[in-house]
Amino acid sequence: LQSLLDMMVAEEESLKERLLKSIALCRKELDTLCRELQLSPFETEEESTILQMEKNLRTRVEVLQKQKRDRKQELKALQDQDRDLCDILCTALFSIDSGSVPSLEDLDRYRRHVASLNTLKEQRWEEFVSNKRQIILLMEELDHTPDTSFERDVVCEDEESFCLSEDNIMALQNLLKQLEARRALNEAVCEQLRARIVALWERLQIPEEERKSSAVH
Repeated sequence: LQSLLDMMVAEEESLKERLLKSIALCRKELDTLCRELQLSPFETEEESTILQMEKNLRTRVEVLQKQKRDRKQELKALQDQDRDLCDILCTALFSIDSGSVPSLEDLDRYRRHVASLNTLKEQRWEEFVSNKRQIILLMEELDHTPDTSFERDVVCEDEESFCLSEDNIMALQNLLKQLEARRALNEAVCEQLRARIVALWERLQIPEEERKSSAVH
């Protein structure tokens, strides 16, 4: 019986030693995780048993490790979206330290930044598609063939490959204005020629039937 009791005591002391080591490791890891996640230090219940304390600390470590993984994963996803949007819009990447764990405030700011870029992309895309449609119609009306690299990019290239930078959108607006000005000039010249034709009809007393045959032009 004494031998059995001695063995039980030895096992309990061994378990206590393992639990104390685990508690020390968990506390150390908790301190690191709390600093990385910018959280307040974890307070343990001193009145709880060693077994319960070790379980609480281990559970808390697992929770914080998951929070750390989730934040890092969300950061990577946001950076991927940001990189794609910056390539399309030709803007600078969001400034954030990729090596550290982002705070909740950092992630919130990043989410709002990416959302604003998405909104900007949609606005510029709608403007590009609308202006491109008008430019193509004007070029057809003016019998104008795209003769610059930018005009060919707008009219001939795949829409998805067009860079929606601020400079490109401004260049697109300028091209549309130039074509509209050319059309307005042509219309003014046509109006002048029509007026001269009518004046000549009147002077030459051209019959109405003959005038109607030319009216389609």
